[in-house]
Amino acid sequence: MDYFELSLSVEPDFSEILMAELAEIGFDSFVETDEGLQAYVLESEFQERDLKQLMETYAEKTPMSYSLKKIEKQNWNEEWESNFSPIEVLDKVYIRATFHEPAGEQYEHEIVITPKMSFGTGHHETTSQVMALQLEIDHKDKSVLDVGTGTGILAILAAKLGATKIHAFDIDEWSVENTQENIQLNHTDLVTISLGTIDSQKAEVYDIVLANINRNILLEEIPKYATFTSDYLLLSGFYEHDIADIQAKAEANGLKKIKHISKNNWAAVVFRKH
Repeated sequence: MDYFELSLSVEPDFSEILMAELAEIGFDSFVETDEGLQAYVLESEFQERDLKQLMETYAEKTPMSYSLKKIEKQNWNEEWESNFSPIEVLDKVYIRATFHEPAGEQYEHEIVITPKMSFGTGHHETTSQVMALQLEIDHKDKSVLDVGTGTGILAILAAKLGATKIHAFDIDEWSVENTQENIQLNHTDLVTISLGTIDSQKAEVYDIVLANINRNILLEEIPKYATFTSDYLLLSGFYEHDIADIQAKAEANGLKKIKHISKNNWAAVVFRKH
């Protein structure tokens, strides 16, 4: 199962809308870059004509350029390893790969991640900000639902923070496979993982729901997340200027904003049930 990688140079204001547009034509994994965006699509789902049409449409609206290459599954980790360096979150969580040296005792938590095509190594502002907010919330003996888990990093942190029931899911087969591997690497076997969407999840109530996805999906699915949480909803994957829209949708579904943080224009918000 091979992917195509689209490397897109575009102004930040257009990255988000292009994510949404690319998702409509089959792209299912996205990574923000300094130049713009990298997007991935299964070879079997790729339609070159649709991509060219989309690029031509937006080339009339903003300066942009793009390139496309095929990524074989076995080459993904090699490419990623050449660019990955350990990171830390609030001097409490150390995130590294298997080929890095362990952190030692100066960090409360260490997470080992080996991603495939999965978003969520902690490097992007949205992931690290959700993790920072998790550190402020009591997870001990709590239940957690991780929506669109990517590498499983947020679910794994929930386990390390003391949650005792954690379920994660993703629409991407690569993410599910990758999360299973990362669960084993971190000895957090209590985390369960499944392939699917919020609509395919068993109707249960969790203390904490996490969703680090893009703005459009969040706005569509917040009403559903509200039925799954009894207390906290942590959201990210959007810009600061989107907070008002996200907050309005959350408040319309019985949730109250209690805090937000931001970095490089990316935001993360904590809501609680009334």
